[in-house]
Amino acid sequence: MLRYGVHGEQTILDQVIIDRRYIYHAIKRLTDVVLSIGGLVILSPVLAGVAIAIKVDDKKGPIFYRQERVGRHGKRFMMLKFRSMCVDAEEKLKELKKYNEVDGAMFKMKHDPRVTKIGHFIRHYSIDELPQLFNVLAGDMSLVGPRPPLPRELKEYTEYDKQRLYVVPGCTGLWQVSGRNDVGFHEMVELDLHYIRKSSILYDLRIMFKTIKIMIFPNGAY
Repeated sequence: MLRYGVHGEQTILDQVIIDRRYIYHAIKRLTDVVLSIGGLVILSPVLAGVAIAIKVDDKKGPIFYRQERVGRHGKRFMMLKFRSMCVDAEEKLKELKKYNEVDGAMFKMKHDPRVTKIGHFIRHYSIDELPQLFNVLAGDMSLVGPRPPLPRELKEYTEYDKQRLYVVPGCTGLWQVSGRNDVGFHEMVELDLHYIRKSSILYDLRIMFKTIKIMIFPNGAY
């Protein structure tokens, strides 16, 4: 477990100690590469089927959605997802912000009108996230870690919130296995910092197994 300090009721992590966990980071990276390659091979029929379904649902739109995200130490990268929304989703966001159903620097709306028919299904079962296995292979993401924020979300972060960026962002994490959209932004930050403090290979594997269970029996994804 990592050493940390407490300022008031807030946990302050030591970034230097986190960065110097060389053996853990090396094993974690090896695990990411091996499991993501295996996942892409095993799930290739699913990936192909979803790609076809998206194209049938909307012949003009792209299959994948590329979105700029912020990773470890503020590094920006393009995160991949299966497209689950209409092609002009970003333009429509301004009109929908007043209907945001979570607090803090996130936007979530249970009945988002931008989501396509196939999009509802793949989002409910988190299938839209599977292309991020390519981000894992590229090294921009890990299988387990805090979710990478959008640049516009980062502008609303406090210095305390930015501690989420001390580690490589993940495809899944404590937020996903702890209620996901039923958990508010500030609770998500606390879950991420708790994960960073307790992080280990065994802890990552536990979260992965819980994620597989949640993909079969969803717990709040929309």
